[in-house]
Amino acid sequence: MLKKLFAGSFVAASLMSASALGQANLTAETASPGGATHLSLAHLTEIAGTKGVASIQLADGQTLTNSIQNVAEGKTDIAGTPYILPFLMSRGVGPYGSLGKEKGAELAENLRAINPFTLGVFFLFAYDAKGINGWDDLKGRKIYNGPPRGGALTNARSMVQIVAGLKDGEDYEGMQINWGQGTTLITSGEPDAIVLPELFPSSRLTSSTAAGKMTGWSMPKAAYEGDAMQKYMKAPGSAPFTAKVADLKNTMGDDWTFVSEDDTFRAFATIGGNVVHKNMDEDLAYKLTAAYVATLDDLKAKAPYGNTVGYDLPMQGMCGRNPVKYHPGAVRAWTEAGYKIDDCAIAQ
Repeated sequence: MLKKLFAGSFVAASLMSASALGQANLTAETASPGGATHLSLAHLTEIAGTKGVASIQLADGQTLTNSIQNVAEGKTDIAGTPYILPFLMSRGVGPYGSLGKEKGAELAENLRAINPFTLGVFFLFAYDAKGINGWDDLKGRKIYNGPPRGGALTNARSMVQIVAGLKDGEDYEGMQINWGQGTTLITSGEPDAIVLPELFPSSRLTSSTAAGKMTGWSMPKAAYEGDAMQKYMKAPGSAPFTAKVADLKNTMGDDWTFVSEDDTFRAFATIGGNVVHKNMDEDLAYKLTAAYVATLDDLKAKAPYGNTVGYDLPMQGMCGRNPVKYHPGAVRAWTEAGYKIDDCAIAQ
């Protein structure tokens, strides 16, 4: 696993001009270590430095709601984000309610993507010892479905309601706890089942299976293909997810069983990416993205989930209601490397 290169607080700064050595000095903000969001920007920090593109001062453990506003305001150069946040900013709602619609839309228009990643895949899982029989066996159960507030909790609740027709607090007892305490809650055995966004494998899944074998359930095909779920998966920052059951089993090992009515595992994913200000120099954005794309194999090899989080899928989560489009420099880098960027994802 890539060790943390830069941490702690830093003085936010606007994009600086290239130094005498030809490197730009940039600031960046990302999530805590352990997930695809952190690894993506940590890798960019490393590779930009070794290739002489830029010296990036990276602060991790940040609140991404604030981080992308810092980028939009020109205070930080790069930040990771789930794509739902720019959408909320563009509407001036949720955590951006104080901005108002006009100011929020103005700031959101300043954001440009350079690369994508999957933050997590929402699915149902439980210890085998719990005797859960899947989506039809959740009524009256205790379900751990995320932190006390935020997008993950909303998504988990919505998934259970669409698939199983059950509401938190009425048909089952939802259990919420901060992310840092999630593994402890799972291994305590108190929840009967869990619906969370995970990676294959995430550190939380790996730690939890040390306490017992687990089973994960695919969304039933009918629910996955139904109008309600198809509409839900088109929301900003969400995307359909499918994988071969055999591939998941091979990835997760003997401690896991995956259940589906066929050989396909169905779920939905939370999608995001790293964003920069629209006024970032096009050549700099190109060089940053080109260095990143050229080293995708190295990036994937840095974590056991590297091949499952869409680092090389630049169109995942783009277009539709997602207001973020690619920076022209990033478009040039991806297309020169042989990837297709649809017109709807290109800033005009």
